This record gives sequence, C-alpha cells and structure tokens, in this order.
Amino acid sequence: MAAAPAPVVFLDRDGVINRDSDKYIKSVAEWVPLPGSLEAIAALTAAGYRAVVISNQSGIGRGLFSEATLAAIHAAMRAAVERAGGKLAGIYHCPHRPEDACDCRKPKPGLLQRAAADLGFALGGVPLIGDKASDIDAAIAVGARPIAVGSRRGERFPAGIERFTDLAAAAAALVAERQKR
Repeated sequence: MAAAPAPVVFLDRDGVINRDSDKYIKSVAEWVPLPGSLEAIAALTAAGYRAVVISNQSGIGRGLFSEATLAAIHAAMRAAVERAGGKLAGIYHCPHRPEDACDCRKPKPGLLQRAAADLGFALGGVPLIGDKASDIDAAIAVGARPIAVGSRRGERFPAGIERFTDLAAAAAALVAERQKR
C-alpha cells in the first residue's frame, strides 16, 4: 500500500511570508521576510507539510515588474526558505489586474485548483494562511481551511475564521495539531 501524500499548506506571500507594500514588491531587494516567517516554513516542512505559495501579483499586469523579475524574487525567497531549513513544494502566482476578470486571481479558485492538480491533492480542509479577505474567500470557495494572520487595516473576515498574529503562530498551531494525530 502506498503511503498517503504529505499534507499541504497554502501560504499567501506578501504580508504573510514577507513585508507587504502598497507600492508592490518590485525587486529582490524589496523582498524582506517577516520575522519568524522563514523559520515557520521550516517548522511546517519538518512536520511533514508541503508548503505551497499562492500569490496575486498584479504588478506584472500593471507593468511594474516582469515575469523574469518575479522569478528572481521567488528564487531568492526559495533560497532563503531553504537556508532556514524549509522547502517550498510550489509557487503559483496570478499576474493579472483585478479588472482582467481572470479565474486565477484570488478570491477566485484557479490558483488553488491548479496547484492541487499539479501536486495531486484534494483541496478540502487544506489550510490556507493569508492576510487578506481575498485569501480567506479563496479558501472558502474550494472548501479549504481559511486561517487569517496579521492585522491589515480595513480587512474584515467572516466570523469563526481562525486568526493568528503571524505565520509563526499559525505554523506552530498547525505543527502542534499534526503532532497530536
């Protein structure tokens, strides 16, 4: 009998793994990890989770940076995660602007569905850690487990959504939950 695949956890990028900016993260130099985020991904990896980044990157559609620049940012992020002892199983992004009406920009489920198809897992109950209502709504749309982090001004989340101060706290809770199984 084949072993069950490792569980997955979805992570939003900006505001969860790294500092967010109203002016967009447009270069490797602007990508700055939040305190404890890299260690949190390492802890998730050590606990057996496959961490998958799911991120809206409309700066591409707005002409603020290119796909090549985003690839360099993601290579730097992947390297930083690996230096901390973690691993990213995948990185998925939507390059479209909100007005483009694509199916991959969160809160639409396209990125989540693509990751599930590519990596071979069902979306039901998969934790999705995000800091924006669009993250939470995307999780709800596919039956995933929404987890809100941070304290973005003006963000409103549905009642009953799990909330943590940051990725480190959310990861610690998921790791502890997994250890109880």
